Amino acid sequence: MQQRYYTRNCEITPDTPWPEQMQRVALGVEYNGRDFHGFQSQPGAVATVQGCLQQALSSVANEPISLVCAGRTDAGVHATGQVVHFDTLAHRPAKAWVLGARQQLPYAIAVRWAQAVPNHFHARFSARARAYRYLISDADTRPALLHDQITWVRYKLDVAAMAAAGQALVGEHDFSSYRAAQCQARNPVRHIEHLHLSRRGDLIVLEIKANAFLHHMVRNIVGVLLEVGRGARGLDWPAEVLAAHSRAAAAATARPNGLYMVAVDYPSSYQLPQASPGPLFIADPVGQLAGRAGCSKID
Repeated sequence: MQQRYYTRNCEITPDTPWPEQMQRVALGVEYNGRDFHGFQSQPGAVATVQGCLQQALSSVANEPISLVCAGRTDAGVHATGQVVHFDTLAHRPAKAWVLGARQQLPYAIAVRWAQAVPNHFHARFSARARAYRYLISDADTRPALLHDQITWVRYKLDVAAMAAAGQALVGEHDFSSYRAAQCQARNPVRHIEHLHLSRRGDLIVLEIKANAFLHHMVRNIVGVLLEVGRGARGLDWPAEVLAAHSRAAAAATARPNGLYMVAVDYPSSYQLPQASPGPLFIADPVGQLAGRAGCSKID
């Protein structure tokens, strides 16, 4: 039987030795991705969310901190519900991680909560599902406010048509047509739990929840639904794209600035804090976005 070894932040199994005094801590993180080259650390002097977090947490812990996340986001993508974990010998109250990191982080990154977790918790592997929201404006003129946090389109969108067409993607499918050409996932099969759309004046909110996502999967889905919404393609087109199993069959990838990672689901036994998914001006819980009057919901 192969012997298990411990490395910081690794997935812990019953036969993995756990160092004495080591503690695993989980954080809920929010960030504006405009000025970052994605979440994951990169070589050289490139600004990333992970790099900033690790530097701030290392200062609080007074030891080098590395971390892992629930899901890596691309350059320009935002988050209100990113979850990370790290292992540390520094025992601090939860409030100290939140307030201490705040003093070290740029305004574009905030730690929303901190909690000590069992050593078998893993931000990525313990996650059961992830939820994203994509914000679109079809106002007559380009918005000056929030221009880096929404995607503006120059044409009016038929939200009901987008909602109806998107239901072909709900369930378990091979999403080869909806992933980036450079996606490294071995298996293109994913299970979408729901896909909802809601119009609030000139703002359109798309919410999608799945067990996991492929590289650019959400943005490619949005790109296809935008074509339906503006009347360039029919309601059956997203299903036809899905059946093609080819990225070439789909539309252009939607811009990153409208995309938010808003929630990650974990087993209730971990008792992680349940922060509002947001972003700040959208109060609806995940799964209830389309439950309000005037919203589009087709399941």
